[in-house]
Amino acid sequence: MKARSISYVALFTALTAIGATVKIPVPYIPFTLQILAVYLAGALLGPRLGSLSILCYVGIGLAGVPVFAEGGGLGYLFKPTFGYLLGYILGAYVNGWLINRFNLSAIRSIFLANVATLLTVYLVGCVWLYGAMKWMAEAPLSLYQTLLYGFFIPAPGDLLLCILCAVIIKQVRPRLSRYINVKELNHPWAKPTL
Repeated sequence: MKARSISYVALFTALTAIGATVKIPVPYIPFTLQILAVYLAGALLGPRLGSLSILCYVGIGLAGVPVFAEGGGLGYLFKPTFGYLLGYILGAYVNGWLINRFNLSAIRSIFLANVATLLTVYLVGCVWLYGAMKWMAEAPLSLYQTLLYGFFIPAPGDLLLCILCAVIIKQVRPRLSRYINVKELNHPWAKPTL
């Protein structure tokens, strides 16, 4: 991996950590701005580097650096919210793949890719939440409670972030192509430089 790619991955790893510091307490799943970095990493870096940046974030947190919304360390594996972190990794890949594969450039289509990313994150997160509450915390949630606390309560704020990120991505992607090595990141929207 080239130094420039490493820099981009590190930048989005840092942005994800910063997003975790902005949190609104909600039962079970705190609302944070981490999903912003997930949308942007996938869309601007592509599926491979975008998901790698989120994977680095998760790895740093599990290593003990308190970058998660509620700290860090290996004990986070047993938290009901850890599935959302796994969902972020997969979500960044999904977002980058959709935007690159279908060459999405309209705000509406980018928004739909962001929604697909959000659904991916929530699917993985809710499955983990259900299992963790049942088998680790021994305080089982019903399927309705899992969907209520794990999806319906936090989702409206994340949908607003979907819209905001669609506008940002629409504006930033073409400008970013001047600075990013096109072959390195394999962005179909960028024009080759001579």
